[in-house]
Amino acid sequence: MPKPGFAQPVDREFFQRELESFVPPKVFDAHCHIWLEAHVPFRIPGWSGDVGAAEYLSFMEDLHPGRQMAANFLSFADPADLPGRHLMNEFVGRETARSSAFRGEFFVCPDDDPEWVRQEVRRLGLHGLKCYFWFSAAKPVWEAGIEDYLPEPLVKVADEEGWFITVHLVKSRALGDPANVECIRRYCERYPNMKLILAHSARGFQPAHNLEGLPHLVGLDNLYFDTSANCEPIAHQAILRYFGPKKLMYGSDLPISHLRGRSLSAADSFLWIYKDTPVWTEKHKVVDPVLVGLEHLRSVKWACWSERLSDADVEDIFWNNAARLMNMS
Repeated sequence: MPKPGFAQPVDREFFQRELESFVPPKVFDAHCHIWLEAHVPFRIPGWSGDVGAAEYLSFMEDLHPGRQMAANFLSFADPADLPGRHLMNEFVGRETARSSAFRGEFFVCPDDDPEWVRQEVRRLGLHGLKCYFWFSAAKPVWEAGIEDYLPEPLVKVADEEGWFITVHLVKSRALGDPANVECIRRYCERYPNMKLILAHSARGFQPAHNLEGLPHLVGLDNLYFDTSANCEPIAHQAILRYFGPKKLMYGSDLPISHLRGRSLSAADSFLWIYKDTPVWTEKHKVVDPVLVGLEHLRSVKWACWSERLSDADVEDIFWNNAARLMNMS
């Protein structure tokens, strides 16, 4: 098995101090990416090569060493490399088939024929859909409505097949935007056999947006959230407060998990600071940034502590909720 070995002493010390006693022995990663290096526009600094199931498991030793792992693999696509999308979906299908502990999602574009999608998901043995706002025709693309990159015919076929769909919200205010809230409620009510997963704790990198929008979504039985890469505790805490611990699922968001830095809420928005962002010196102190995945895990811990969750609740977030949603015995 490959040994990426990205954890440095500062990361290992952080895990022992902050997370060893918190992360349960079984971890179901509901949001992570695997990829073919030739067909993605990103890189993990210091890593070269494809990342399949074996490499994924090695990377996870940096975040939660020694844990039993299961995973939901998300495909990826680059608008500049549409032929690569098909190769990536094939790759996710092959890697998902390596173990009954894996699930996988098929990357869709808004103009895909729903019947073709149905056939491809079945052929590849995948379990759901992944969409992304980059493929919207909206201008600017960051202000795309959900329908612009997840049109209703794709939601309908997911409902007929019982699939889940992972959605990365955009618009500048995420759940603070009434159009996003209206679309989520409409899709969930109209297609009750489809399960909608809002990534990054509803993209609540600015938690104020979650506090605005979540009350309007309470009661949707087929709405779920994954925590992926969100380092703001209140984003997760708001979901726990409104929806309880059975609707929230842990997600590492590899490869973002293996950058150094964190997301940070600011004003009515948010920003990301990375290792090369010139903010790590404060008076007499130089701060060594840890892996984003570790900062994210600590934010989940703080949210669980703030909501006074039991050990059983934490185990739901880290395993049972995803295993139940994704039909893993």
